[in-house]
Amino acid sequence: MIRLADVSLSDTALHQLERWQAEVDSLATYPERVEAAKQRFSLRNKAKDKTFSVVRRALTTMCAGARRCGYCEDSAADEVEHIWPKDLYPELVFAWRNYLYACGPCNGPKNNRFAVLPKGARKPLEVGRRPDTPIKPPRKGTPALIDPRHEDPMAFLMLDLRGTFLFLPIPAKGSRDRARAEYTLDLLRLNARELLPVARAEAFSGYRARLSEYVSLRDQGAPKAALARRIQSIQGAAHPTVWKEMQRQYPMLPELRLLFRKAPEALRW
Repeated sequence: MIRLADVSLSDTALHQLERWQAEVDSLATYPERVEAAKQRFSLRNKAKDKTFSVVRRALTTMCAGARRCGYCEDSAADEVEHIWPKDLYPELVFAWRNYLYACGPCNGPKNNRFAVLPKGARKPLEVGRRPDTPIKPPRKGTPALIDPRHEDPMAFLMLDLRGTFLFLPIPAKGSRDRARAEYTLDLLRLNARELLPVARAEAFSGYRARLSEYVSLRDQGAPKAALARRIQSIQGAAHPTVWKEMQRQYPMLPELRLLFRKAPEALRW
Protein backbone atom coordinates (compact mmCIF):
# COMPACT_ATOMS: atom_id res chain seq x y z
CA MET A 1 0.00 0.00 0.00
CA ILE A 2 1.39 3.37 -1.04
CA ARG A 3 0.19 6.93 -0.79
CA LEU A 4 -2.20 7.55 -3.65
CA ALA A 5 -1.76 10.37 -6.11
CA ASP A 6 -3.75 13.51 -5.34
CA VAL A 7 -6.33 13.83 -8.12
CA SER A 8 -8.53 16.91 -8.37
CA LEU A 9 -12.25 16.71 -8.88
CA SER A 10 -14.03 19.17 -11.17
CA ASP A 11 -15.56 22.22 -9.49
CA THR A 12 -19.00 21.15 -10.68
CA ALA A 13 -18.69 17.71 -9.08
CA LEU A 14 -17.21 19.14 -5.87
CA HIS A 15 -20.01 21.68 -5.52
CA GLN A 16 -22.64 19.00 -6.02
CA LEU A 17 -21.04 16.80 -3.35
CA GLU A 18 -20.97 19.80 -1.03
CA ARG A 19 -24.68 20.45 -1.62
CA TRP A 20 -25.55 16.85 -0.86
CA GLN A 21 -23.38 16.95 2.25
CA ALA A 22 -25.08 20.14 3.43
CA GLU A 23 -28.46 18.41 3.16
CA VAL A 24 -27.26 15.66 5.48
CA ASP A 25 -25.57 18.09 7.87
CA SER A 26 -28.75 20.18 8.16
CA LEU A 27 -30.71 17.42 9.88
CA ALA A 28 -31.30 17.96 13.57
CA THR A 29 -30.07 14.75 15.21
CA TYR A 30 -27.16 12.38 14.75
CA PRO A 31 -29.39 9.32 14.14
CA GLU A 32 -31.22 11.25 11.42
CA ARG A 33 -27.94 12.19 9.79
CA VAL A 34 -26.72 8.57 9.89
CA GLU A 35 -29.89 7.29 8.25
CA ALA A 36 -29.83 10.04 5.64
CA ALA A 37 -26.16 9.37 4.85
CA LYS A 38 -26.87 5.70 4.15
CA GLN A 39 -29.97 6.32 2.07
CA ARG A 40 -28.73 9.27 0.08
CA PHE A 41 -25.35 7.77 -0.74
CA SER A 42 -27.07 4.63 -1.99
CA LEU A 43 -29.38 6.80 -4.09
CA ARG A 44 -26.61 8.91 -5.60
CA ASN A 45 -23.85 6.32 -6.06
CA LYS A 46 -25.14 5.06 -9.39
CA ALA A 47 -23.45 4.51 -12.74
CA LYS A 48 -25.87 6.92 -14.42
CA ASP A 49 -25.34 9.72 -11.91
CA LYS A 50 -23.24 12.44 -13.57
CA THR A 51 -21.46 13.47 -10.39
CA PHE A 52 -20.48 9.94 -9.38
CA SER A 53 -19.38 9.18 -12.92
CA VAL A 54 -16.85 11.98 -12.44
CA VAL A 55 -15.96 10.66 -8.99
CA ARG A 56 -15.34 7.16 -10.32
CA ARG A 57 -13.18 8.42 -13.19
CA ALA A 58 -11.04 10.40 -10.75
CA LEU A 59 -10.73 7.42 -8.41
CA THR A 60 -9.75 5.23 -11.36
CA THR A 61 -6.92 7.64 -12.14
CA MET A 62 -5.54 7.03 -8.64
CA CYS A 63 -5.52 3.26 -9.14
CA ALA A 64 -2.50 1.26 -10.25
CA GLY A 65 -2.60 -1.19 -13.12
CA ALA A 66 -6.01 -2.05 -14.54
CA ARG A 67 -7.95 -0.18 -11.83
CA ARG A 68 -6.52 -2.12 -8.90
CA CYS A 69 -7.76 -1.65 -5.33
CA GLY A 70 -6.21 1.24 -3.39
CA TYR A 71 -5.67 -1.03 -0.37
CA CYS A 72 -4.48 -4.46 -1.56
CA GLU A 73 -3.45 -3.35 -5.12
CA ASP A 74 -4.48 -6.78 -6.40
CA SER A 75 -8.22 -7.12 -7.06
CA ALA A 76 -10.25 -4.93 -9.38
CA ALA A 77 -11.58 -1.83 -7.65
CA ASP A 78 -15.33 -1.51 -8.12
CA GLU A 79 -16.63 -0.02 -4.86
CA VAL A 80 -16.50 3.62 -3.77
CA GLU A 81 -15.14 3.10 -0.29
CA HIS A 82 -15.56 5.50 2.64
CA ILE A 83 -12.27 5.49 4.54
CA TRP A 84 -14.18 6.89 7.53
CA PRO A 85 -17.43 4.80 7.45
CA LYS A 86 -20.54 6.77 6.56
CA ASP A 87 -22.57 4.91 9.21
CA LEU A 88 -20.29 6.40 11.87
CA TYR A 89 -19.29 9.70 10.28
CA PRO A 90 -22.27 11.02 8.27
CA GLU A 91 -20.49 14.37 8.08
CA LEU A 92 -18.09 12.75 5.61
CA VAL A 93 -20.53 10.77 3.47
CA PHE A 94 -20.10 13.08 0.46
CA ALA A 95 -16.57 14.29 1.25
CA TRP A 96 -14.30 13.77 -1.77
CA ARG A 97 -11.27 13.39 0.51
CA ASN A 98 -12.96 10.39 2.17
CA TYR A 99 -13.32 8.32 -1.00
CA LEU A 100 -11.11 5.53 -2.28
CA TYR A 101 -11.67 2.90 -4.97
CA ALA A 102 -11.58 -0.51 -3.27
CA CYS A 103 -12.31 -4.14 -4.04
CA GLY A 104 -14.89 -6.34 -2.34
CA PRO A 105 -12.30 -8.52 -0.52
CA CYS A 106 -11.00 -5.35 1.20
CA ASN A 107 -14.20 -3.36 1.58
CA GLY A 108 -16.31 -6.32 2.70
CA PRO A 109 -14.38 -7.27 5.86
CA LYS A 110 -13.72 -3.61 6.62
CA ASN A 111 -17.40 -2.67 6.23
CA ASN A 112 -18.20 -0.43 9.22
CA ARG A 113 -15.32 -1.57 11.37
CA PHE A 114 -13.27 1.38 12.51
CA ALA A 115 -11.03 2.10 15.48
CA VAL A 116 -9.48 5.19 17.00
CA LEU A 117 -6.64 5.87 19.38
CA PRO A 118 -7.94 8.24 22.06
CA LYS A 119 -5.47 10.76 23.43
CA GLY A 120 -2.70 8.94 25.27
CA ALA A 121 -3.93 5.47 24.29
CA ARG A 122 -1.57 2.85 22.87
CA LYS A 123 -4.21 0.39 21.69
CA PRO A 124 -6.96 0.97 19.13
CA LEU A 125 -10.50 1.30 20.42
CA GLU A 126 -13.16 -0.15 18.11
CA VAL A 127 -15.95 2.36 17.55
CA GLY A 128 -17.99 0.38 15.03
CA ARG A 129 -21.63 0.11 15.98
CA ARG A 130 -23.49 -3.17 16.43
CA PRO A 131 -27.04 -3.38 15.06
CA ASP A 132 -28.60 -3.59 18.52
CA THR A 133 -26.75 -0.63 20.07
CA PRO A 134 -27.89 3.00 20.33
CA ILE A 135 -26.93 5.28 17.44
CA LYS A 136 -24.50 7.65 19.10
CA PRO A 137 -21.44 9.52 17.73
CA PRO A 138 -18.24 7.47 18.04
CA ARG A 139 -15.57 8.37 20.52
CA LYS A 140 -13.01 10.83 19.20
CA GLY A 141 -9.39 9.97 18.53
CA THR A 142 -6.74 9.42 15.90
CA PRO A 143 -7.97 6.87 13.32
CA ALA A 144 -6.16 3.56 13.61
CA LEU A 145 -6.56 2.76 9.91
CA ILE A 146 -3.75 4.18 7.77
CA ASP A 147 -5.26 6.51 5.16
CA PRO A 148 -3.48 6.14 1.78
CA ARG A 149 -5.21 9.27 0.50
CA HIS A 150 -3.46 11.49 3.04
CA GLU A 151 -0.64 9.46 4.62
CA ASP A 152 2.33 7.47 3.38
CA PRO A 153 1.71 3.82 4.35
CA MET A 154 5.37 3.08 3.64
CA ALA A 155 6.25 5.07 6.75
CA PHE A 156 4.38 2.41 8.73
CA LEU A 157 4.86 -0.78 6.70
CA MET A 158 7.69 -2.50 4.84
CA LEU A 159 7.25 -5.35 2.37
CA ASP A 160 9.60 -8.30 2.84
CA LEU A 161 11.24 -8.82 -0.56
CA ARG A 162 13.51 -11.62 0.65
CA GLY A 163 10.95 -14.39 0.30
CA THR A 164 7.71 -14.05 2.28
CA PHE A 165 6.36 -10.90 0.57
CA LEU A 166 4.45 -10.10 3.74
CA PHE A 167 4.08 -6.63 5.19
CA LEU A 168 6.11 -5.94 8.34
CA PRO A 169 5.32 -3.09 10.75
CA ILE A 170 8.13 -0.54 10.95
CA PRO A 171 7.37 1.51 14.12
CA ALA A 172 8.66 0.42 17.51
CA LYS A 173 6.62 -2.06 19.50
CA GLY A 174 4.28 -0.39 21.95
CA SER A 175 4.05 2.84 19.96
CA ARG A 176 0.83 4.32 18.60
CA ASP A 177 2.16 4.07 15.06
CA ARG A 178 2.91 0.36 15.59
CA ALA A 179 -0.67 -0.13 16.75
CA ARG A 180 -1.92 1.62 13.62
CA ALA A 181 0.25 -0.52 11.35
CA GLU A 182 -0.92 -3.75 12.97
CA TYR A 183 -4.56 -2.66 12.97
CA THR A 184 -4.42 -1.82 9.26
CA LEU A 185 -2.89 -5.18 8.39
CA ASP A 186 -5.51 -6.99 10.46
CA LEU A 187 -8.51 -4.99 9.24
CA LEU A 188 -7.69 -5.28 5.55
CA ARG A 189 -6.20 -8.79 5.87
CA LEU A 190 -3.20 -7.71 3.79
CA ASN A 191 -1.11 -10.63 5.06
CA ALA A 192 -3.92 -13.08 5.82
CA ARG A 193 -5.11 -13.61 2.23
CA GLU A 194 -2.81 -16.31 0.94
CA LEU A 195 -2.95 -15.17 -2.69
CA LEU A 196 -1.64 -11.67 -1.97
CA PRO A 197 1.99 -12.70 -1.16
CA VAL A 198 1.95 -14.88 -4.28
CA ALA A 199 0.80 -11.95 -6.40
CA ARG A 200 3.44 -9.68 -4.88
CA ALA A 201 6.16 -12.23 -5.64
CA GLU A 202 4.96 -12.40 -9.24
CA ALA A 203 4.94 -8.61 -9.44
CA PHE A 204 8.51 -8.55 -8.12
CA SER A 205 9.62 -10.88 -10.92
CA GLY A 206 7.72 -8.80 -13.44
CA TYR A 207 9.23 -5.50 -12.34
CA ARG A 208 12.71 -7.00 -12.34
CA ALA A 209 12.22 -8.39 -15.85
CA ARG A 210 10.90 -5.08 -17.15
CA LEU A 211 13.85 -3.20 -15.70
CA SER A 212 16.32 -5.72 -17.14
CA GLU A 213 14.66 -5.36 -20.53
CA TYR A 214 14.90 -1.58 -20.27
CA VAL A 215 18.64 -1.80 -19.52
CA SER A 216 19.19 -4.16 -22.45
CA LEU A 217 17.29 -1.96 -24.90
CA ARG A 218 18.98 1.20 -23.68
CA ASP A 219 22.43 -0.34 -24.06
CA GLN A 220 21.51 -1.43 -27.58
CA GLY A 221 20.65 2.14 -28.49
CA ALA A 222 16.87 1.66 -28.71
CA PRO A 223 14.77 4.73 -29.66
CA LYS A 224 13.56 6.98 -26.86
CA ALA A 225 9.95 6.04 -27.60
CA ALA A 226 10.72 2.36 -27.00
CA LEU A 227 12.43 3.16 -23.71
CA ALA A 228 9.55 5.41 -22.68
CA ARG A 229 7.13 2.52 -23.22
CA ARG A 230 9.19 0.31 -20.91
CA ILE A 231 9.19 3.02 -18.25
CA GLN A 232 5.43 3.44 -18.57
CA SER A 233 4.94 -0.31 -18.26
CA ILE A 234 6.70 -0.14 -14.88
CA GLN A 235 4.92 2.98 -13.68
CA GLY A 236 1.51 1.62 -14.63
CA ALA A 237 1.83 -1.95 -13.37
CA ALA A 238 -0.16 -3.48 -10.50
CA HIS A 239 1.27 -3.81 -6.99
CA PRO A 240 3.18 -0.50 -7.10
CA THR A 241 4.25 -1.07 -3.50
CA VAL A 242 6.55 -3.82 -4.77
CA TRP A 243 8.28 -1.37 -7.10
CA LYS A 244 8.57 1.30 -4.40
CA GLU A 245 10.06 -1.27 -2.04
CA MET A 246 12.54 -2.32 -4.72
CA GLN A 247 13.65 1.30 -4.91
CA ARG A 248 13.85 1.55 -1.12
CA GLN A 249 15.52 -1.78 -0.40
CA TYR A 250 17.87 -2.20 -3.37
CA PRO A 251 21.05 -1.47 -1.32
CA MET A 252 20.25 -4.52 0.84
CA LEU A 253 19.54 -6.96 -2.00
CA PRO A 254 22.53 -7.86 -4.23
CA GLU A 255 20.48 -8.69 -7.34
CA LEU A 256 18.66 -5.36 -7.14
CA ARG A 257 21.79 -3.43 -6.22
CA LEU A 258 23.44 -4.56 -9.44
CA LEU A 259 20.36 -3.84 -11.54
CA PHE A 260 19.82 -0.33 -10.18
CA ARG A 261 23.53 0.37 -10.51
CA LYS A 262 23.09 -0.21 -14.23
CA ALA A 263 20.01 2.03 -14.34
CA PRO A 264 20.19 4.59 -11.53
CA GLU A 265 17.61 6.70 -13.35
CA ALA A 266 15.04 4.04 -12.40
CA LEU A 267 15.25 5.17 -8.79
CA ARG A 268 13.32 8.29 -9.83
CA TRP A 269 10.48 6.49 -11.61
